[in-house]
Amino acid sequence: MTRLGFVLTAILGLASILATVPVAAQDDATGVAGAAEAIFPRGTTFNGVPLSRLTLGQGLFITQGGSAAGEFQAVLKGTSLLGTPQDVTVEGEVGNGFVGGDGSATFSGTATVDMGDGTLPVPGVPFTVTASTGSLALILNATALPPATVTAGSITVE
Repeated sequence: MTRLGFVLTAILGLASILATVPVAAQDDATGVAGAAEAIFPRGTTFNGVPLSRLTLGQGLFITQGGSAAGEFQAVLKGTSLLGTPQDVTVEGEVGNGFVGGDGSATFSGTATVDMGDGTLPVPGVPFTVTASTGSLALILNATALPPATVTAGSITVE
């Protein structure tokens, strides 16, 4: 199964769980869903790891009051200092969000970050995501990564 296929399967599973949310709760909420691959601009790094692209999966609802519930998952694809592939995995619970007038959605919460280098995963890392149909920008703790451009899959805000 391709990575994008795996992410799509994970999102469909999450969507089936979120489908059990009462309809009244969904009436005033905006859904944000996506399974995509995206590329970072040259020179992008996180904690010293040069990054080239990412895969993502997200499924969440944002209420008009600013609360949000759902999941965000991304694998940041990079290269270790030894020149071997290194995947940084981000798995987050969404707690807050808002929808912009431009059709984008910004949401935040806390995540567990696994650097993929054998060190222990770090829980409780604050994250913020701004997602639109063509791009995704991610802030992990105090590190703002440049927006990644979607090249496969999709992100929807409706």
